[in-house]
Amino acid sequence: MVGCRYCTRAWPAGTESCGVCGSKLVSRDRQSLQKVWAWWLVALLCYIPANLYPMLRTSTLGSVSQDTIVGGAITLAEHGSYVVAAIILLASVVIPTLKFLAIAYLAVSVSRPSSASQHTRHILYEVVEYIGRWSMIDVFVVAILSALVHLGSIASIEPGPASLTFALTVVFTMISAQSFDSRLIWDQLDDDQEKDPIRAD
Repeated sequence: MVGCRYCTRAWPAGTESCGVCGSKLVSRDRQSLQKVWAWWLVALLCYIPANLYPMLRTSTLGSVSQDTIVGGAITLAEHGSYVVAAIILLASVVIPTLKFLAIAYLAVSVSRPSSASQHTRHILYEVVEYIGRWSMIDVFVVAILSALVHLGSIASIEPGPASLTFALTVVFTMISAQSFDSRLIWDQLDDDQEKDPIRAD
């Protein structure tokens, strides 16, 4: 049997495409790790300017202020919006950083012996896949503010250059995680059983 990576439907070995979603069926993606590292590196390159350049440009009565992700969160905290500031820091700094580390760990763990079990690593992979979409919160906030606050010369809010690079970071990390063939995790279990069947039992 061979399973579809997108809808998880199982088909007899030799079936070329999934009858449910139309995706191409392959037993293993031999270039999975190359794709993971390529998208991971591109996402990292986009994440650097996303933190250095302004995310938001605010114009009020002729005065213009620009805030980075961290700077905007600090400004919100100074005005008493601690919960919103914490959410922005969590979604825009903590979660992307943890995603970079988790994807890199998974890619390395299938190439070298790992102390973590296959089940634990598979759960980590599922978590990374699930939280990927929630990293766009900061971009959504900027888009909503830009659409709502536009009062001509009195006040206006525009997205900064970091909004584009941050959005690209989220997209590329999601592609990197999806490029990872999670079946490689379980292939290690078969290899361990072949090397030491007594210990594997």
